[in-house]
Amino acid sequence: MKTKRILPYTLMLAGLLLAHPPTIAAETLEERVARLENELAELKTLLIKSPETTATSPEPPVASYATKAPASIAVTTNSGVSAQLYGFARLDASYDSSPVNPGNIALWAQPGTGGSDGEWNLTAGATRLGINFSGPDTGYLKLSGNVELDFLGGGSENNLNPRLRHGYLKACWPASDFSVTAGQTWDLVSSLIPFVDDPGMMWASGNIGTRHPQLRLTKGFAVGEKSRLEIAAAASRTIGEKNTPGTDTGKDADMPTVQGRIAFSTPLTDSGKTAAIALSGHYGQEEWDSDKLNHHETIDSWSCNVELSFPLSSRLLLAGEYFTGSNLDDYWGGVFQGVNAKGAKPEGIRSSGGWAALRYAYSPAVTISLGGGFDDPENGDLSGMENPRTFNRSLFAAYVNQLTPNFVFGLQLSKWDTGYLNTPDSDAVRAQSSMTYRF
Repeated sequence: MKTKRILPYTLMLAGLLLAHPPTIAAETLEERVARLENELAELKTLLIKSPETTATSPEPPVASYATKAPASIAVTTNSGVSAQLYGFARLDASYDSSPVNPGNIALWAQPGTGGSDGEWNLTAGATRLGINFSGPDTGYLKLSGNVELDFLGGGSENNLNPRLRHGYLKACWPASDFSVTAGQTWDLVSSLIPFVDDPGMMWASGNIGTRHPQLRLTKGFAVGEKSRLEIAAAASRTIGEKNTPGTDTGKDADMPTVQGRIAFSTPLTDSGKTAAIALSGHYGQEEWDSDKLNHHETIDSWSCNVELSFPLSSRLLLAGEYFTGSNLDDYWGGVFQGVNAKGAKPEGIRSSGGWAALRYAYSPAVTISLGGGFDDPENGDLSGMENPRTFNRSLFAAYVNQLTPNFVFGLQLSKWDTGYLNTPDSDAVRAQSSMTYRF
């Protein structure tokens, strides 16, 4: 192989040594100018044919499994809309020292087990498919949208039902820092996501907020040179329970749920990262009919929330949320208990809780996270219910390694403690792992 490479250069060198020296000195001025112009034209032709060899062409990127993201599969429709397909195939495998609810994900320890009945779970339900849309834009308006599905919508373990996660459009006026979002996406309340590998995301143990159909308005304001204030408000769908007459208590309400959030973010000079603090909340109603003659009780659903994301260094991030409110089962609060309908009239269940976590970026590809959360319903609001959950706590340690741009491995160990009003408290230790193929 080396001989084949050296031979052409040897022949070129020999030709140069044996050739007659050029008689440039004998050229007239006109001849020399013409020759130089011809050589320049030839060089321009070579540069046009081989742009990748020019000095202005970017160097090929250095392959980095840690930072390079998978390329999106993009198409452009006849209307000028760009569509990018993305997603991942994922397997979650877990072992629980005693049963957790529902099993494929962890929300709370089931009652009456006491660590004596271990179980395994294997599922591909968190597999996800999505399409991002963008354009066509104008000089002042940018359009985008998203449709995203997973397979956590029920069904049998080998025939899972798809579930809509996101389906929305967004119109943005960049010059005014104003946008309108219409469709189903994340709530404004408690918008942070804990650093867990379990798809359960610490719901029912300190993390509230999910996804609802909504119409949202967002306005941003520059504060100083680099800081930003953002104010958002939304009208969202209220999703209630089916009460005795069979009506949806949220659909039957006289108003949609109102959500709001105000957030301030600023870069930190020490770490180069951005710190953010936000306040959020919601207010809605459920109408519980006692008969088909429109005799009913109106039950409020509300929350007040604070969230913090604060980089302690360029690699270490502290984040957390705290909430308090009532009738929060639609937002995965109150350990998924919203209304006590066992008394003389239905009453909302008050609850408070939160979570906190640290995430350390060991390398661009590896993160290690530690944290915990709690959800503590008001015991006095649970009277008369059949074995209600009085508290729920979780601790976790998670390790995530992006082995290649497309292959991600996760490992998590968590501890769950759940209290019950009428039976002994339960606990479980969960060892969970995931393998994800992104595209």
